[in-house]
Amino acid sequence: QVQLVESGGGLVQAGGSLSLSCAASGSIFSVNTMGWYRQAPGKQRELVASITRDGRQNYVDSVKGRFTISRDNAKNTVYLQMNSLKPEDTAVYYCNAHAVAGTGPFVSAGDYWGQGTQVTVSS
Repeated sequence: QVQLVESGGGLVQAGGSLSLSCAASGSIFSVNTMGWYRQAPGKQRELVASITRDGRQNYVDSVKGRFTISRDNAKNTVYLQMNSLKPEDTAVYYCNAHAVAGTGPFVSAGDYWGQGTQVTVSS
């Protein structure tokens, strides 16, 4: 019903910047909270940042002041600008969206995930 396609990521040196984007498509009625999670090897997936439809943002403490989340509601797209990257930011980053989607009588709210994109920060 909803597909999330991520782009961006890659390899960067410590102190550098990267940007991620994630576009939602499909039989969408509305996309509510969107966010970015990350999972490093051997660790649990954690919320990095989220943003509500009206723009309220939330960040994990470790990225405050360095990462900025934003969204374009018209494009159902969420962005993550990552500055001053550190080696500990290395992880697979996943886009997440809470959306109402479906066709005909099969409309429901759901939680959707992107395929993940690797971010590697070298020291």
